[in-house]
Amino acid sequence: MIAEDIILTVKPEVEQFVKERISQFKTLRENGLTTFSFKPFLDIEPYLADIFSESCFCILTANSSASLGIKLQKEIEIEGFREYSFEKLFEVIKSKGHRFAQQRAERIVNLRQKVELIESIKNYKDSKELREVLVNNIYGYGYKEASHFLRNIGFEDVAIVDRHIYRFLVETGLVKERKSLTKKAYLECEEALSKICDRLSLSMAELDLYIFYIKTKKVLK
Repeated sequence: MIAEDIILTVKPEVEQFVKERISQFKTLRENGLTTFSFKPFLDIEPYLADIFSESCFCILTANSSASLGIKLQKEIEIEGFREYSFEKLFEVIKSKGHRFAQQRAERIVNLRQKVELIESIKNYKDSKELREVLVNNIYGYGYKEASHFLRNIGFEDVAIVDRHIYRFLVETGLVKERKSLTKKAYLECEEALSKICDRLSLSMAELDLYIFYIKTKKVLK
């Protein structure tokens, strides 16, 4: 029960911020637009995001960080993700020190061809089925990126197995350490997280935010 004990220890500190973030995610799914605020964890003013810009955010955070993705999402804004040229996107992403600026700019431009699919996602019911649709149709989306996007637009039962979550599972003895995270290993991690959710009466979306806070001292997204 070590994992559960650790989570229960930090829950009182950040429960209000976790609930606020979950509310922002649900608003994005319901209204197609939400305002994100990350204070006191990041010194950045609140900003608007729509579903497409959130899909781009999840491309920006891959092999990077949530903090950098947030800073870029605020700077590029909703219109920029839809309208900036490749050159302009590359310039902005590179200016913030992203290691894969060219690749990320290319993927965002390519993503514009999938706007109709992305904006129809809020109408789906089965998140696991929808994750497969995203992985098979969105260039740059694996299980982690697809799950990240779904969580951020209000789906609550998929796991984002990033390096922070994976390390937590390994350190608490819930999964064995592996050289690479295959689909099978990813789903095993998701199952381990699901069991914690059941014992603590949390959604997968909430649990992710608590573990991320344990590893980083921030409630981001």
